[in-house]
Amino acid sequence: MSTRTEPGSQHGGDVVCAVRGLTKTYPAVRGRRGTPGTPAVRANDAVGLDVRRGEIFGLLGPNGAGKSTLVRQLTGLMRPDDGTVDILGHDIVRHPERAARILAYLGQESTALDDLTVSLAAETTGRLRGLDVRRARDERDAVLEELGLTELASRPIRKLSGGQRRLACFAAVLVGERPLLVLDEPTTGMDPVARRAVWAAVDRRRAEHGTTVLLVTHNVIEAETVLDRVAVLDQGRVIACDTPAGLKEKVAGEVRVELVWRERAPLDVPEVAALRSRALESGRRWTLRLAPEEARAVVATVTGGAAFVALDDFTLATPSLEDVYLALGGNARGLVKA
Repeated sequence: MSTRTEPGSQHGGDVVCAVRGLTKTYPAVRGRRGTPGTPAVRANDAVGLDVRRGEIFGLLGPNGAGKSTLVRQLTGLMRPDDGTVDILGHDIVRHPERAARILAYLGQESTALDDLTVSLAAETTGRLRGLDVRRARDERDAVLEELGLTELASRPIRKLSGGQRRLACFAAVLVGERPLLVLDEPTTGMDPVARRAVWAAVDRRRAEHGTTVLLVTHNVIEAETVLDRVAVLDQGRVIACDTPAGLKEKVAGEVRVELVWRERAPLDVPEVAALRSRALESGRRWTLRLAPEEARAVVATVTGGAAFVALDDFTLATPSLEDVYLALGGNARGLVKA
């Protein structure tokens, strides 16, 4: 990945997107006769954010945290119950149609482009954004080459693999330059080469044009790698907002210990049974956040005693954004580590 320009140095601290008190509740739905209904859900609860020019700002949280609902309101596709969204001086709540003129949005679904070829999808997007035919085709060709999609240009998007489809839709987003890119889990299904191409393209536009990116993700590894700042969402609320390094300082005095058992944890070993209440269990894997001395003691216990024969692997690591999320009281189900 290329070295990114720090947003505060070249691009200043001016705010591109200001969100204040944004609230959205999905109403309760009655079930059919004899079936339970769906209770009301507050998807966003008085959310407030500032996204600065030239930065990659992330929304991190598990599935159901309210990330995609928030993004749909920022892009003018959904009206909030309360609150304001200002993007580059435009009131998106009052004038949602203006969003398409100032931002490019890559949602989780791309069915609108499925029947087009990769080439036509990119060209058509450019034309819809006001480019003349020649300019749209020039930008199309440049973007497809940049992302390594030239050989797939004549293929219908629906016939591509999942990662290729996602990359083709990202290519369309880049044609007809917009100052704000809103990307909802853009690299889902991509291989490492494609992911590298995506973030290299983003870096290039940040350095050359001051492009701002709002990224939705539940991938903690990607978040730590690419984000300048991140807002952590849980149950529709922002529970923290800072740089990844700043957030990890909240749990700087802890070590993450991961134990992977061959089949199951040997709960007949008292020392292992005593750890269970403090472990986050995921199949054969236990994850614990411990003080450094405790971590050393746990490793000594499981590698030097009766538990060793049941142990498949173990790792010690400094805290990740997942650890921060847990420390803040969030529910880590749905967060992805790779």
